[in-house]
Amino acid sequence: MNHFLPWHLDTAREWLAGRERFAHAWLLHGEAGIGKLDFAVAAAASLLCETPQDGLACGHCIACGWFASGNHPDLRRIRPEAVAQAEGAQNGEADEAEAPAGARRAPSKDIRIDQIRGLESWFNTATHRGGWRVALLYPAQALNTIAANALLKVLEEPPAHTVFLMVTDAPDRLLPTLVSRCRRLPLAAPPPATALQWLTEQGVKQPDQWLAAAGGTPLSALRLAQKQDEPCPGWLGQLLAPLAQGQRPDVGNLTESLEKMAAAEWLDALQRIFTDLLLADHGLPVRYFPALAEATARAAARAQSARLADTAHWLCSQRALAGHTLNPKLFIHATLQRVALVLA
Repeated sequence: MNHFLPWHLDTAREWLAGRERFAHAWLLHGEAGIGKLDFAVAAAASLLCETPQDGLACGHCIACGWFASGNHPDLRRIRPEAVAQAEGAQNGEADEAEAPAGARRAPSKDIRIDQIRGLESWFNTATHRGGWRVALLYPAQALNTIAANALLKVLEEPPAHTVFLMVTDAPDRLLPTLVSRCRRLPLAAPPPATALQWLTEQGVKQPDQWLAAAGGTPLSALRLAQKQDEPCPGWLGQLLAPLAQGQRPDVGNLTESLEKMAAAEWLDALQRIFTDLLLADHGLPVRYFPALAEATARAAARAQSARLADTAHWLCSQRALAGHTLNPKLFIHATLQRVALVLA
């Protein structure tokens, strides 16, 4: 998608109006799931467009045609191999680096130094249409230390006519010296009404439930709606309903139902329900699963506040084990048992 999302359109127009005095590097940051990458891609298209309309890409010029086909010579995407693979980068788009021929290894989750060094020849050639050259780097927190230092050296003596657009959810995880070389552009989440309208336009049913399940971020809500059958997982209701009545859930059956699911997915749901339990424990509205609000309030009333908080913290620590457990079934069973004991 090469268009700005509705809630970022005004920001984009105001920002792009000053392109004659543009900084050489921008850090686009904000909450995950609000469309920062969509903003960066649309910004790159607008900067490369030869006949921008109100600062935005026209969609009709030669440069926009190149951009749409994924082969604009003045655009480079710098991203981990794993991200490129997930995006299905098979359309011939100019990319900053490729895995060595015949390499048999898992795709890297880091942005590596060879990807930064691979830009040098690109910097030393003239732009094809006499305009900008745009380097789109994401997620910036994937830069390993060596690559970050290499990029810092580039930004200390920036190439002419080149703009770096770096996208991150976590600017605090970047080298402070790297951040200091960039202008920061914070991007906001949309108001709930705007997000709900957009989700409805995307064909999402029960947009309020999906938006809640995603913590209020519309792109995350859309991804959830495309991946799951319902905003509140059925197994979560099966876990919580008996606990709200002072009964034990059937942990064995629940374990069987979760065994084929990625650990990060069911752990994420448990972390969210514990956030709701903590909110209910303090008399506040739940955030993620309003359909379970009544059962959540009853379960929270039966639990001790300190044990709820301790278990919420413990669930966070389990995320580090999710991809490395030797016995997934035992891991699920033990986790559900602990949750049940806290709420029993």
